[in-house]
Amino acid sequence: MATSDMSRAVWRKSSRSYQDGSCVEVAALTGMVAVRDSKNPESAALAFSSSAWRAFARRLAEDPLR
Repeated sequence: MATSDMSRAVWRKSSRSYQDGSCVEVAALTGMVAVRDSKNPESAALAFSSSAWRAFARRLAEDPLR
């Protein structure tokens, strides 16, 4: 997968995240969604195609324990 410039990414985390910061953050990029560890924002982020991210989120909504 091609790398993407994440310097202008607007990161957000779930309103249900733990108060101690133990969560992941996501950022929408052109055609991609990036995910990073909120405790270590300078580390590498994972990037997924928008369609792969939608499929992942849809699958979680259908059966979160699977």
